[in-house]
Amino acid sequence: MNCINKTLLFLLSFKVGILFSQYTNIEGSKYELTKIYHFEPSTVLSQGKTSTCWSFSCLSFLESELMRMGKSSVNLSEMYIVRKAYELKAEKYIRMDGKINFGQGGAFHDIPLVLENFGIVPNDIYNGNYNSEKGYNHDAMFSEYENFMNGVLGKISTPSGIDLRWKSDFKALLDKNLGNDIQEFQWEGKKYTPKSYASSLGLNMDNYVSITSFTNHPMYEKCQLEIPDNWAWGESYNVSLNDLFSVTEQALKNGYTVAWGADVSEKGFSFKNGLAIVPLDPNQIEINGKDSKGFNDAGADRSGNQFFSPGKELEINPLIRQLSYDNKTTTDDHGMHIVGLYKDQNGTKYFLVKNSWGTNNYPKGFLYVSEHYFRYKTINIFLHKDAVPNDLRIKLNFK
Repeated sequence: MNCINKTLLFLLSFKVGILFSQYTNIEGSKYELTKIYHFEPSTVLSQGKTSTCWSFSCLSFLESELMRMGKSSVNLSEMYIVRKAYELKAEKYIRMDGKINFGQGGAFHDIPLVLENFGIVPNDIYNGNYNSEKGYNHDAMFSEYENFMNGVLGKISTPSGIDLRWKSDFKALLDKNLGNDIQEFQWEGKKYTPKSYASSLGLNMDNYVSITSFTNHPMYEKCQLEIPDNWAWGESYNVSLNDLFSVTEQALKNGYTVAWGADVSEKGFSFKNGLAIVPLDPNQIEINGKDSKGFNDAGADRSGNQFFSPGKELEINPLIRQLSYDNKTTTDDHGMHIVGLYKDQNGTKYFLVKNSWGTNNYPKGFLYVSEHYFRYKTINIFLHKDAVPNDLRIKLNFK
């Protein structure tokens, strides 16, 4: 059987994969969700008590890309990406005299940056000192990094300046907390470096683009995402709100999944209820408890009839979306992975989203995001540029 036929058969099987026997958001719900497109992703993981969703979600997306390309399934190392991003982030933080963000967070374009500079390894080779009983917890670790970096900054105004050995000292901290850096490793009978392994995957990171939609930048041109976690100053293509939605929908139609960055602090975003919606009357949703600071778990309990029965949602237009961004009620909270498209009995469309908060909810690690919520609270999407429709590719002058 030739390669083309193998890939075709894979895509067919990939497209008809079924996660659940019942298409609804939670037990007892009256939502009747019909599958339009669905792709079976890699295993749902938990980021634990870390703010590393950007790594988990983007690597989940790239793992799906490898499957789309007919490659063997592999669990890539989220913590190798995190470790190497810290190295780049720390250097830029010092270059900028501490005037940029140094935190646990990041953005989708951090992953291509790390792959190009350092490579990647399988998770079995570098798991970031994963604790099987407690999972990941980076609170104490990050406090140590933060104190270290502030100590380096404190030497800027001294006559002798900064001791350049700070970089090796910082890498020693990374070794202690996340595991020794990888120079060479054996995998499936072959010897690799992280760079040679990345090359063996066949992922050309020049083929991946970030797309956003905000009216404070010119349409159909590149812009920087103005969010704190964009420490690397990565660029996105700015398109209309309708294009942002249609690009995502068409990508799924054409066999591609999509990485999704969004605000998840809203009343209508409920991982525990397997649903993200924008109720016309938000006061009908009650919140008990608090969301975690880093949005790394299911958060506060949200309750309301609209989580159990479809109701009217706010119609989102560019004005409403931009106002929420400008007044800071839309915030850059969380990265996830869009793997399907469904519609309810009223015709409303929902993206099926893979999360990285474990599987302690009814859809076992997934949730349904209404088209209204997507239009309202998307920060950006990240996808293969071949997934973008031709007319928009021409507008954006893709090469």
